[in-house]
Amino acid sequence: MTMRTRNLGTTGPQVSALGLGCMGMSALYGDTDRAESIATVHAALDAGVTLLDTGDFYAMGHNEMLVGEALRAASPAAREKALVSVKFGALRDPDGNWSGYDGRPAAVKNFAAYSLQRLGVDHIDVYRLARLDPDVPIEETVGAIAELIEKGYVRHVGLSEVGAETIRRAAATAPVADLQIEYSLISRGIEREILPVTRELGIAVTAYGVLSRGLISGHFTRDRQLAPGDFRSVSPRFQGENLQHNLNLVEALRKIAEQKGVTVAQIAIAWVLSRGEDIVPLIGARTRERLTESLGALDVTLDEADLAAIEEAVPADAAAGDRYPSAQMAHLDSER
Repeated sequence: MTMRTRNLGTTGPQVSALGLGCMGMSALYGDTDRAESIATVHAALDAGVTLLDTGDFYAMGHNEMLVGEALRAASPAAREKALVSVKFGALRDPDGNWSGYDGRPAAVKNFAAYSLQRLGVDHIDVYRLARLDPDVPIEETVGAIAELIEKGYVRHVGLSEVGAETIRRAAATAPVADLQIEYSLISRGIEREILPVTRELGIAVTAYGVLSRGLISGHFTRDRQLAPGDFRSVSPRFQGENLQHNLNLVEALRKIAEQKGVTVAQIAIAWVLSRGEDIVPLIGARTRERLTESLGALDVTLDEADLAAIEEAVPADAAAGDRYPSAQMAHLDSER
């Protein structure tokens, strides 16, 4: 496996072709193992992964502290190459409930101060509002990030789950490195309006959910018992007939993967990699075993026949169910 590199847009840094999404190491997908999580981060860095993605609200700061601990224990060379992407702005209460988003300039700077402390770093490489705050113009939020860049606390502006108009307004305010948004074989909405705009403006895409929270990993089964608090227990795509329909898509994909001698997860990640050099998939591996499998996607080459077969097996808009429960879908500017 040879780790390739890609650029985060025309204004962003060069990063590894795959990034590591660290959220699942702290929250939303069942029990976690801190030692294994840190070992997985180290294994990713040793394999050449440079982009680590976290959020200040993942398990109330736990994830940032975990990433910070992993960075401190990593080799000096790996630590020097690591780039940290942070999402901010989601508001939560002590019970873990969600209560909106805050993109006010004062809040942006406040969130950044705490993130720098938890991560144990002197700057954040890519900083982004997790979801658009409908009460604050994106120009004000991005302008506050630009001020943090001027002071050396942030390197690059990022965006997350915003629509085409918001992307244009943000980019007119300050250079934007990348847009983080869900993109996978069964989540292809960005292809209609959002991806054309990011490409027009030279903004990269860091794609999360490339395995749709494990749904198209080839490892999820209909009878799987989910732990309390697991996001998938309320995700529409994992419910009842939706789940069966979506798993049927996975079985169709499995036939193609087996013909190529690769796993379902590898072919799903390879498909996202094939979408363009401006797209960096984030793999949400929580263990070294799953990390190794995901990294194997770098050795998978999909020719035109493969891509046609995948398209036939899993057409665009083939998935049953929304990406999020209705209350959360309402906060997605990217879906408007």
